[in-house]
Amino acid sequence: QVQLVESGGGLVQAGGSLRLSCAASGIIFSINDMGWCRQAPGKQRELVASITSVLITNYADSVKGRFTISRDNTKNTVYLQMNSLKPEDTAVYYCNARRRPSSYTPVHEYWGEGTQVTVSS
Repeated sequence: QVQLVESGGGLVQAGGSLRLSCAASGIIFSINDMGWCRQAPGKQRELVASITSVLITNYADSVKGRFTISRDNTKNTVYLQMNSLKPEDTAVYYCNARRRPSSYTPVHEYWGEGTQVTVSS
């Protein structure tokens, strides 16, 4: 199986920056897509950013121009650089990974436990 551990969350003032990290361990062979989701109190979980094995990225409209997702395959780690943070960015951020050894096998999806990001006014 794959284990995902997030780090880098915390409390920051509006306009500040944070960098989230997610390290994958276990059966990391054939990990394809990785990404970040978030869930704020009283709201549904939403996709923030994703990145494929060939480095194609996708962002939610609300974070475009402020957040940057990247990955380091040598370290089996995905990052989320968050700049110009706003109070509405406050949420628990979850790392996600998908693994498919071949096109003949089903996709396996994994989630981290989450890291809290709080942005004060």
